[in-house]
Amino acid sequence: MTSNSEGLIIDGVVSYIDRDNIDTDQIIPTEYLKSIKKFGYEDYLFDGWRYKDDGKLGVKKEDRHINQDFILNNKPYSESKILLVRDNFGCGSSREHAVWALRDFGIKAVIASSFGDIFYNNCFKNSVLPIKLRKNEIEELFGLVKKDIVELSIDLQQRKIYIDDTHKLNFKVDDHLIDRIIYGLDDVDVSLKEKEKILNFEKNRMSSKPWIYANE
Repeated sequence: MTSNSEGLIIDGVVSYIDRDNIDTDQIIPTEYLKSIKKFGYEDYLFDGWRYKDDGKLGVKKEDRHINQDFILNNKPYSESKILLVRDNFGCGSSREHAVWALRDFGIKAVIASSFGDIFYNNCFKNSVLPIKLRKNEIEELFGLVKKDIVELSIDLQQRKIYIDDTHKLNFKVDDHLIDRIIYGLDDVDVSLKEKEKILNFEKNRMSSKPWIYANE
């Protein structure tokens, strides 16, 4: 299967971190939460593992001491769109920066056996697909990626992960959440889809309860 321009397929090389309980502070340390910007966090993703020196907001990776032993610092994994991890990924604090850093790096899907609840919801608001698989399926994927470079193809509409032409895994995500990923919708976009209903509600309320608007 191949990628298309409509966002229905996510495919590419799978990078992986073989750890449970990777928290949001490990995904992006507190140092980088000082920025109020919503983009530009790619160089700070997994900062404590990607570098051998202490980072600082505004310092780019070109000026850092790179840890060449970390998987995301080496091709083809440095260009991965899919990240494979284990249990309870994104636990810890509720910082949305953790998802921003993954998104800015180029990660479009994270596969795990479970996620931190707030992190899981934040993913859908920022065009990152969190996929939950059974632990035995996660184990199967780790067995493959540790042997060789693996490319996966994720069909969003069919909710399937294609390992090859004959082997696939199924996953579950609600339709309204998949739509957020396919169409790149955030909370504002979702609200605007109901614009007519909102305007009609306000119009009807003004008619039925005019005293609310008496001083406007």
